Amino acid sequence: MGLSLPAKVAADDKVAEEGLRERKRRETLARIAEAGLKLFMTNGYEETTLEAIAEAAGISRRTFFYYFKSKEEILLAWQSHFTQLIRAAVIAEPSDQSPIDTVKNALLKLTGNYNSEQSLALDRVIRSSPALISASHAKYIAQEQAIFEALCVKWPQAKRRKSLRYVAMVAVGALRLAIESWSNDNGRRPPAAYLRESFANLQGIL
Repeated sequence: MGLSLPAKVAADDKVAEEGLRERKRRETLARIAEAGLKLFMTNGYEETTLEAIAEAAGISRRTFFYYFKSKEEILLAWQSHFTQLIRAAVIAEPSDQSPIDTVKNALLKLTGNYNSEQSLALDRVIRSSPALISASHAKYIAQEQAIFEALCVKWPQAKRRKSLRYVAMVAVGALRLAIESWSNDNGRRPPAAYLRESFANLQGIL
C-alpha cells in the first residue's frame, strides 16, 4: 500500500530537511576551506592557526574539527576536488580520439579554467612545507586512478585495461612536469601552455 497523505507529507518534509542539512554542510565545508586557503596565502601555512581559520569562517574550533581534522586536510580537500574534476572531464571527452589525446584535451580544458593566481599561491603554500610536499605526492596516485577509471568507462574492453593504465601513468607524469615548470616560471605563461609542451615531449618519445 502507498503512504497515507499525512505520512507522505511527513516523508517529503524529512527528505527536504535532509537535503537542506546536506546543502548547509557543503556550504560550511566550502567556507572553511576558502577561509583557510586565503589565510595560508596571506600569512603562510605554518603561521596560520586553527583558531584563525575558524574565526575567519565564522565557526567555533569545535565545529572546525567536525569538518576537518587538521590544516593539512584543507589543502587535501582542494586537491581531491581537482581529481574529481579530472575524472568527469575525461569521461565527457568525445570517444573519436585516442586515449592519450582524450586525457590531454580533458586536462587542457581544466587548466584553461584555472584561477592561475590562486593556483600558483596554493602551490607555493605546499612547497613551503616539507610535510605538505610529501603529503601532496599522494594526489598524483589518486589522479592516475581517476584517469584510469574514466578511461575504462570509455573503453570497457578488458583487453585494453593494461594499455589504459599506461596512458593514465604517463599522462599524470606529463601533468606533473607541466605544473612544476609552470610553478618554477612563477606562472609566466598560462598553465595550458606548459601542459601542451609536456604532452608534445611525451608523444615525441612514444
